[in-house]
Amino acid sequence: MASRAGTVAQPQDLVDLTALLDAYYDVSPDLSDPGQRVAFGTSGHRGSSLKASFNEPHIVAITQAIVEYRAGQGITGPLYMAKDTHALSEPAQNSALEVLAANGVNVLIDARHGYTPTPALSHAILTHNNNAPAGAPQADGIVVTPSHNPPGDGGFKYNPPHGGPADTDATGWIANRANELLENGLRGVKRIPVADALAADTTGKFDFLSSYVDDLPSVLDLNAIREAGVRIGADPMGGASVDYWGEIGERHHLNLTVVNPTVDPQWAFMTLDWDEKIRMDCSSPSAMASLINRMSSGASYDIATGNDADADRHGIVTPDGGLMNPNHYLAVAIDYLYRHRTGWNPQSVIGKTLVSSSIIDRVAESLGRKLVEVPVGFKWFVPGLLSGEGAFGGEESAGASFNKMDGSVWTTDKDGILLALLASEITAVTGKSPSQLYKGLTDQFGDPVYARIDAAATREQKAALGKLSPSDVTATELAGETITAKLTEAPGNGASIGGLKVVTENAWFAARPSGTEDVYKIYAESFKGADHLKQVQAEAKALVDGVIS
Repeated sequence: MASRAGTVAQPQDLVDLTALLDAYYDVSPDLSDPGQRVAFGTSGHRGSSLKASFNEPHIVAITQAIVEYRAGQGITGPLYMAKDTHALSEPAQNSALEVLAANGVNVLIDARHGYTPTPALSHAILTHNNNAPAGAPQADGIVVTPSHNPPGDGGFKYNPPHGGPADTDATGWIANRANELLENGLRGVKRIPVADALAADTTGKFDFLSSYVDDLPSVLDLNAIREAGVRIGADPMGGASVDYWGEIGERHHLNLTVVNPTVDPQWAFMTLDWDEKIRMDCSSPSAMASLINRMSSGASYDIATGNDADADRHGIVTPDGGLMNPNHYLAVAIDYLYRHRTGWNPQSVIGKTLVSSSIIDRVAESLGRKLVEVPVGFKWFVPGLLSGEGAFGGEESAGASFNKMDGSVWTTDKDGILLALLASEITAVTGKSPSQLYKGLTDQFGDPVYARIDAAATREQKAALGKLSPSDVTATELAGETITAKLTEAPGNGASIGGLKVVTENAWFAARPSGTEDVYKIYAESFKGADHLKQVQAEAKALVDGVIS
């Protein structure tokens, strides 16, 4: 923990916006450097103009590649486009519009000239496609966001007609084509001036906010929240949900206060994360320190919530428990929803990533529901959410979504607003806070201790970790317990996890290479306490290092 973690940012912590924006237009990437090429991770292409990894050449090349990809897939409906509050998001959206308009693509941008949360874009795509006649052109979308990343970063993500994150086949094709265009000096990229693009007949407006906010009663019991008088404090954390929260409270007559409506591309009001960086991570106690302190100092909220910059993640703060661990809240949400959503398919499964807490496994068993464990990445939950066969999908990193009351799809991307509001519904219906309900689950199933650490690794070691097979692990015990499973593929769908998971009766660890840093991540959990967890972590690191060195 860095010494200033959890304290308000100082002037030296703030990004130089002039330098950031100048670099976006003036700097061209050096394609001999892998860090400056287009690369799609689990949530699109991310980088910073100051590091030559998110500049105008990247964006126009990616956009042209998306144009060609959707044409090849026969996607001819409107393309919905959203942006968050990061400083690089608006110029990137303008650059993309220049290319989309030049290629004659019908684009819909926010009618209020505001910011659009990722879940609102997913909801818009799905609503359009579900309401369209059979055989009608399908819509897709682009979200300009680096999610919770620092203020100097930018991000660019493609969502195909299923409304969720694109799969690796799509992102691989788009990235390869974008890099090819960059290598050819952008020959093949069509673009027109932004003023002409905004005035083009193919560029239209869409009211993302009303489409999303007015449909919330189809997925949440807002009547219960209103009638119980649940007092809600919602902190947009300077992100795209800022106007949404006020409208949610007003349109649905909820006792809701927008805790901090400030939008500042430097995020000068933020408290620093664990490493003294500004990061809008609503699952981090350091980044959420202001809201946590407000609650502990007697703020009159029954539930307080935070969202990251594109509102696809949630943070839940209760008067009795403070900031909930994301895994704890997922377990409570699953237990509540599968007991109260009578309109869902009675056979619908529970989806979780393989690095999420095993208490979810025990909750699923008690509900008599099948658990489907998938690799990291929300894209794996898309088919189940679309069909209703997997009515809930959740990640350990505070991202989740679930289906409407009738079992039909709501979003196929993470929805931090939805999960934040669910905490108030749970409180209203049960009379208990989510943290109180989690205590009840631990009394029944045990109290796991969970943590993630990073370990140094070279690029070659990370590649080796991603290619492991179970037979490479010869150990038979972990922290005094017999190893019961060695996994390099997810049990739920057989997809590669890009790393290794080792399981015992009361503990597990998973190791995965970072896509952006020279480290690998060790996720670990124990039902035998903190000391046992430390033993699991130490042996996990030794085991992995021994295999990949």
